Amino acid sequence: MKTLYFECNMGAAGDMLMSALYELLEDKEGFLQTMNNLGLPGVRLEAVNTATCGIAGTHMKVTVHGEEEHAHHHDHTSEHPHKHEHPAEHAHEHHHHHATPGHIGEIIDALALPEEVKAHARAVYNAVAHAEAKAHGCPSGDVHFHEVGALDALADVTGVCYAMHLLGAQQIVASPIHVGSGTVRCQHGIMPVPAPATANLLVGIPTYGGTVQGELCTPTGAALLAHFVHHFAPMPMMVTKKIGVGIGTKKFEQANCVRAFLGETEEVSNGEIVELVCNIDDMTPEALSFACTRLLELGALDVYTIPGTMKKDRAGHVLTVLCASEQEGEMARHVLTQTTTNGLRVHRCGKFFLTPERGQVHTPWGSVRIKIAQGFGVTHRKPEYEDVARLARDSALPYQTVLDDVLRRL
Repeated sequence: MKTLYFECNMGAAGDMLMSALYELLEDKEGFLQTMNNLGLPGVRLEAVNTATCGIAGTHMKVTVHGEEEHAHHHDHTSEHPHKHEHPAEHAHEHHHHHATPGHIGEIIDALALPEEVKAHARAVYNAVAHAEAKAHGCPSGDVHFHEVGALDALADVTGVCYAMHLLGAQQIVASPIHVGSGTVRCQHGIMPVPAPATANLLVGIPTYGGTVQGELCTPTGAALLAHFVHHFAPMPMMVTKKIGVGIGTKKFEQANCVRAFLGETEEVSNGEIVELVCNIDDMTPEALSFACTRLLELGALDVYTIPGTMKKDRAGHVLTVLCASEQEGEMARHVLTQTTTNGLRVHRCGKFFLTPERGQVHTPWGSVRIKIAQGFGVTHRKPEYEDVARLARDSALPYQTVLDDVLRRL
C-alpha cells in the first residue's frame, strides 16, 4: 500500500509541509509552473535549497506582490486572523486589506485546479475559519485575514492539497505533533502556545509540548494534518522509496523541519471485529438454535457453532458470535442471557473486507440483482438467490438454467 508518513518532531506549518511534499514529486518544475499560474493574485512560489542543522532540504518561499510573509515561519502573527472591528472614523488610516472566508472561497473556486483539490482546499480553509471564530467568540463570517497572510496561507493550503493529489498516497500517517511551548505574539497580543485556534484544530489529535520555546504548529499546519492524516502513530513498518525535507526559516537548537517519507507498507486490515466465544454442553439442539436466531436478531453480524467434546467427554458446541467493536458489551450480555454459558472469551481482531455494492443483470425472463464486493484488487459477483429462484419458478425452468444465463452475462 502506498503510504505517506509525516514526522512532526518540530511541529508543522503549511510551507514546511508543502516543501516536504515538493521534494517527493516526480515533476517538480511542473508543480511550480502550475502553482505559479493558478490565478492567486500576485502570488509566486520559489523552491529554495537550504539546510537546518546540517540537514539539506527545501524551503518554499511564497511572495505576494513581491512581499514574503516573514511571520509565516513558526511565529505566525498574520496567519492568525481576527475579528475586524475598526471604528468608521479610523477606517481611512488602514492601508492593509482583509479577506473574509467567503472571499477566500471565491478565490479557490476560480483556481485552475482539479475539483477534488479545490474541495480539499475549501475544507481546510473552512476548518481554520471555524477554529478562529470559536477562539474569538464570533461567527466564522466575521473572521478577517490580512491580505498578504491570507494569500500566503492559501498558497500553502492549495500547494499541499495539489501535491497530495499528485502523490496519490493510499494511507497517510503522522507522528504525534510537537506544538512547542511558551507564548506567541498575535494580532490580539501575546497568547499561549498552542494558540487558541491551533488548539481547537488539534482536538482529538495526539500532541505534546516539549522544551522548545515558540509556536511549532501553526493553524494552517494543524488544519492540513487534521484533514489529510488517517491516523497519528509512530512510523509504520514500511519500505521507504523517497524522503522529503521541508525546512522552516526560524532557527532552533534542533533541526527545524518536517520530514515526509513515501513508501510501501503491507496491506493492513481495513476494519475491526469482535469474536465472542463460549463452550456449551447443556443446551438442547432446539434451544441452541433458538439462541443463535435471537442473537442474529439482536444485531450480531454472524453466529455459528462447531461440534466439540467438552469435559467428561460430554458432546457440546463451541458458539462463536461476531459483532462490531462498539457492540461488544451489549452483545456479551445477550450471549449470557440467551444461552446457559457462565462466561465467554473475547477476541478483538483486525479484519479485511471487500466493499459491498449492488448491480443488476437483465435476462430473457427478468432482472436479477447482483451482489458485488470489491477491494484489495479483488472483485466478487454473486447473483441474488431469491431472484434466480423466482425467475426459475415463474418461467417453469430449472434453477441451474437461469443461473447459467446470469453468470454468462456478468
